[in-house]
Amino acid sequence: MSTLAVGILYAASTLVAMFSGLPIAFALGSVALAFMMVFMPASALDTVTQNVYEEIASITLLSIPLFILKGAAIGKSRAGADLYAALHAWLHRVPGGLGIANVLACALFAAMAGSSPATCSAIGSAGIPQMRSRGYSPGFAAGIIAAGGTLGILLPPSITMILFSVAAEQSLGRLFLAGVGPGMLLVALFSAYAAWKYRREFRAAQALAEQGGQRSEILRTERFTVAYKLRTLPRVLPFLVLLIGVMVALYGGYATPSETAGLGGILALLLVTTLYGAWRPAQLAAIVGSSIKESTMLMFIIGMSLLYTYVMSYLHVSQAAAQWIVALQLSKWALVAVVLLFVIGLGFFLPPVSVILMTAPIVLPPLKASGFDLVWFGVVMTITMELGLIHPPVGLNIFVIKNVAPDISLKELVYGVLPFVGLIIGAVLLICLFPSIATWLPNAVFGTQ
Repeated sequence: MSTLAVGILYAASTLVAMFSGLPIAFALGSVALAFMMVFMPASALDTVTQNVYEEIASITLLSIPLFILKGAAIGKSRAGADLYAALHAWLHRVPGGLGIANVLACALFAAMAGSSPATCSAIGSAGIPQMRSRGYSPGFAAGIIAAGGTLGILLPPSITMILFSVAAEQSLGRLFLAGVGPGMLLVALFSAYAAWKYRREFRAAQALAEQGGQRSEILRTERFTVAYKLRTLPRVLPFLVLLIGVMVALYGGYATPSETAGLGGILALLLVTTLYGAWRPAQLAAIVGSSIKESTMLMFIIGMSLLYTYVMSYLHVSQAAAQWIVALQLSKWALVAVVLLFVIGLGFFLPPVSVILMTAPIVLPPLKASGFDLVWFGVVMTITMELGLIHPPVGLNIFVIKNVAPDISLKELVYGVLPFVGLIIGAVLLICLFPSIATWLPNAVFGTQ
């Protein structure tokens, strides 16, 4: 059978397994094992466990469960609510300050937790009711949290970045730093939209009130005393110290990524036990249990994805696909556009973890041959995969928000996130036009490659 026929059969089998309802890890693993049995020597089956173990026994991947522990410790506490309350108190005079506070809270929480669902759940449970009680439309309140949660896979410590560094054999430190500039760009774009949207809803509510209609809560003026503002800081500063300390340890060269992840996990546990009294066995069991469950699920997906790509490489499917892309003789930017459209298409059905590990062997060689900086592309690819978190049919953040605010209709939620889809696409275009948005910080810290 030709490589083309094998590749088509491999892709078709994967789609059938996916749509059959099998969990992603089982779908990828079963397809890989089936093709090993049919197209590879029988002895290859004897090495399955060894191959999977060797692939995931990486010191870089070790940081994933440790960062998950850090995120679970923070996510199971009131850190998100406290962070949001402090930002709201300090930004309430800014037009759209409540929406901007949600964006900044999502960014800071994402940088501490490294998880989009955890960010959506922690900030959304406090932010969405507060925005709605003050007259903001349900779709806007939900959309801004769903979009803000996507920063969890871009800002360090990003699990997505960790996997890309393994797949692309790039420096994790450079990738983490490369995500900072684009992350700030998205925060600025989301905040600007929040201010514009607030002004629009405020004017509409004002016009309705002047016509004798019901007066919306969005017209209410809030005041916070300096004393209250200062009282909100003590519960936030320790987490900012944690965030800064972890970043200094990593980028100052004092610790490896795995050591930094371990340090962050221990410090996060100490903070939630001392500040929030989460020292009881039941509370600690919830944190550890959540970490084990999420880590096991993620590592199993990683292991099966790596086995899937190993079989794909052995059958020369990935090499043939890469050669086919090169043979198209596309211009540099046409190649990037095709690859990103491919990533968006996969994002309709797969989480970022699987997208990276499945596409890396195919798309990275042509991109590297075209002279692209793979660290820069890792950031662009990560931002593109953020779309998969807020657009159907997967749209993980949409379903997290739906769980947090079940009375908001799915239609309102989808319409609420659509403007942010446009902003993310705009950010990708800006980073393509000005690559230094992503590359200037890693180049300044580590030097030009």
